[in-house]
Amino acid sequence: MTAKLCNAGILGTGFYVPEKIMTNADLEKIVETSDEWIVERTGIKERRIAEDNQPMSDLALRAAKAALVDAGVAAEDLDLIIVATLTSDRIIPSTACMIQNLLGAKHAAAFDLSAACSGFAYAASVAAQFIETGAYKKALVIGAETLSKYINWEDRNTCVLFGDGAGAAVLGQVEEGYGILSFDLGSDGSGGDAIQIPSSGSLMPVSKESIDQKLNLIHMNGRDVFKFAVKAMGKTVKNSLAKIDMPQEKIDWLVPHQANIRIIESAAKRLSMPMDKVIVNIHKYGNMSAACIPIALAEAAAAKRFKKGDIIALSGFGAGLTWASCIIRWSKED
Repeated sequence: MTAKLCNAGILGTGFYVPEKIMTNADLEKIVETSDEWIVERTGIKERRIAEDNQPMSDLALRAAKAALVDAGVAAEDLDLIIVATLTSDRIIPSTACMIQNLLGAKHAAAFDLSAACSGFAYAASVAAQFIETGAYKKALVIGAETLSKYINWEDRNTCVLFGDGAGAAVLGQVEEGYGILSFDLGSDGSGGDAIQIPSSGSLMPVSKESIDQKLNLIHMNGRDVFKFAVKAMGKTVKNSLAKIDMPQEKIDWLVPHQANIRIIESAAKRLSMPMDKVIVNIHKYGNMSAACIPIALAEAAAAKRFKKGDIIALSGFGAGLTWASCIIRWSKED
């Protein structure tokens, strides 16, 4: 096991969401649904939608630039770029390589990471290892999605849920006792069919037939996902806490994946946390998969809701099935 030489923490955050807003009233014109039905079951009131000619990399780049400014770090000082996404611009090259070039981060290694909605917590945990071992000094982690391009707009059970956006964080060395204190990553591939895009790879290459059957779009068993999520969100945080022998009462803030307000409330209840200590923006953006947690984190940081020394728990779950959490002692000054 490689020795931990330093602590890795968040130096700066940033986010970007498209300008176009799609409200529940807009969806009422497309499918048989209602604002009341959507809000009651999901907590979502509106979501952001990328333009047809706006790729995921554009959202990711804007979030990355904001995070670099907030961190006071130059792109050429980055050693690593990880983009967590399930909606990359292309299968190859990776979007991370595209961001590396667009930023001018000429010294950075770059790769994409696929863990769906758990992606940002996965990627932050991976980046932290490089910093803690001394292999790298600065890393850029991005969670970005353009899910609107993979939605079946005739399926009222899924089209009301998803939106587009990107969040980013710059990680680097922080003082002892701060930064990412622990993490928990997990998967259960037996539940992989619960959230999938059936025709999207070598198992079922995209064809005219698969497009006609809408198999190139998101398919989800909402009931199975909900049952999995209500258990996974709280459990993964408890696993992370156990690794550092920290009681859950020490958590100051919970930053959860924004999939459904009832799932978020369930996670808060399992962790005995009041909702005023839970970062929630699902009403504005819906489910943005890997972008949810970093956008919520960046918004809260920009609003100065965190103070130095606060204990922040990130918690996510997603397709795979996957789950992930990180416990962070916030190292930035107000």
